[in-house]
Amino acid sequence: MEETAKEFMIEATGVQKVYAAGGLRVRALRGVDLGVRRGEMVAIMGPSGCGKTTLLNVLSGLDDLSDGEVYVDGESIKGMSDRRRTRFRAERMGFIFQSYNLIPVLSAIENIELPLLVAGKKPKKAREWAQDAIEMVGLADQARKRPSEMSGGQQQRITVARSLVNNPAIVWADEPTGALDSETSKGIMDLLVRMNETQQQTFVLVTHDPAVAARAHRTIRMRDGRITSDEANGKGE
Repeated sequence: MEETAKEFMIEATGVQKVYAAGGLRVRALRGVDLGVRRGEMVAIMGPSGCGKTTLLNVLSGLDDLSDGEVYVDGESIKGMSDRRRTRFRAERMGFIFQSYNLIPVLSAIENIELPLLVAGKKPKKAREWAQDAIEMVGLADQARKRPSEMSGGQQQRITVARSLVNNPAIVWADEPTGALDSETSKGIMDLLVRMNETQQQTFVLVTHDPAVAARAHRTIRMRDGRITSDEANGKGE
């Protein structure tokens, strides 16, 4: 385990997820095995309801797994207490969602620094880090604006800055360009690819868009809760 932990950021073996609803049992994940190397960008594709988002949520510890094992950065997600898992996510992970999830009453810079404040960073240090992050995504001039005063593309850039502000080892993105037009989508992906290349952060992207998946190192395809293919995109090894 120690040797593979050095190579892999994520290791999943035999992962299953069963939901119980109204007396019915729905098997959302059916024995998924997956490894993601450090610094790799991986896209997960498949039809609606195939288990893509469920897999992301289970791998990141947002949701419990029913069976199997998940190791992130060498640590067992399954073996963590809820408090430890929450802290692990805050310290080691970043999240990007299609719906932005920005707080309307806060300015852009306040939205970015919020995870740091929640994690216990001192306000002055949190603001410094947030300023660096907003400059990184090219929106320093929008720092005082609220989400409603920004375009969709700008809001998603703020979401990206927020996800990267704690310099996470891994970034999870669920349809990060789903609400954007093709030109804005390309700009967001340019940003994520640049972060992956310069910071060596690991990215796992759930997407319906083949153009987004093509920017990753690998594309994993799912159907009915299983991985049906796992192919390199010709980037890197």
